[in-house]
Amino acid sequence: MIDTNWAFNRYESVRSVLPPAVFASRSQTGQDLGDTMGDYDAYILDAFGVLNRGETAIEGAVERMAMLRAAGKRLVVLTNAASYTRAEILAKYHRLGFDFQAEEVVSSRDVAFANLPQLQDGGIWAAAAAEGDDFSDAPKTARIKQLADDMELLRSAAGFLLLSSARWSDADTEALTSALEENPRPLIVANPDLVAPRETGLSIEPGLIAHQITERTGGEAQFYGKPFCNAFEAALARLQGIDEGRIAMVGDTLHTDVLGGAAVGIGTVLITDHGLFRGHNVAHYIVKCGIRPEWIVSTT
Repeated sequence: MIDTNWAFNRYESVRSVLPPAVFASRSQTGQDLGDTMGDYDAYILDAFGVLNRGETAIEGAVERMAMLRAAGKRLVVLTNAASYTRAEILAKYHRLGFDFQAEEVVSSRDVAFANLPQLQDGGIWAAAAAEGDDFSDAPKTARIKQLADDMELLRSAAGFLLLSSARWSDADTEALTSALEENPRPLIVANPDLVAPRETGLSIEPGLIAHQITERTGGEAQFYGKPFCNAFEAALARLQGIDEGRIAMVGDTLHTDVLGGAAVGIGTVLITDHGLFRGHNVAHYIVKCGIRPEWIVSTT
């Protein structure tokens, strides 16, 4: 059963491949982000569990963003949602009522494509991707094809790219594992999340698939997105001129948002009521893993 306890324990099982970090010795508590404004001049915002849950805006989140802007705070969204282009993600936020601009959104897909290795001899990347993804935002030199449309790519592709789990099954994990055991090739993961909070519960995400594969093959995957520093470097580049001690990562998970923010030396705020720890006592999990945010607030 994929629930909070299962997800927490699975994150702990891959702790050794996550970035090292130093955490706060104690956490301040508050009701919402308004209580943290004295400590921070800018916020890097997770999306799922902070701004939205699936296709639904979190109650009060649109108004909170407006309040932060009115107070002169800078905002950047840093999302591990790699299924869609940044333009598509931006359109979703606008549909939900947020006013983010293109330069205020960084996705793990952006980061992965910016760092996509060059394959030898014009080789093809086989991608686990959402239906209809045309990879128009990928590097012009990259040849990417949908794995779901041509399973022969398991044999012939020069590398594999995990963008989305929307069309993925356990059978696909078995097939890709076997293909990489037979012929090791690069595995790029553009969404390191193990799970994501949606209206109906937690969904399995590409990060989990990648760990399942590498644990069996003994190979390695390259991860782009939170909690890895490559994602935070891209977000911080949008906040030049602000002291990093006055910037906070706001998220709903300990192992991606809080750990990742702490790893790059910025502040951390954990939202408890809408994401992974919804309905749970987060203090228990903090003690168990030692990942402690600077602030714990109930809602955005």
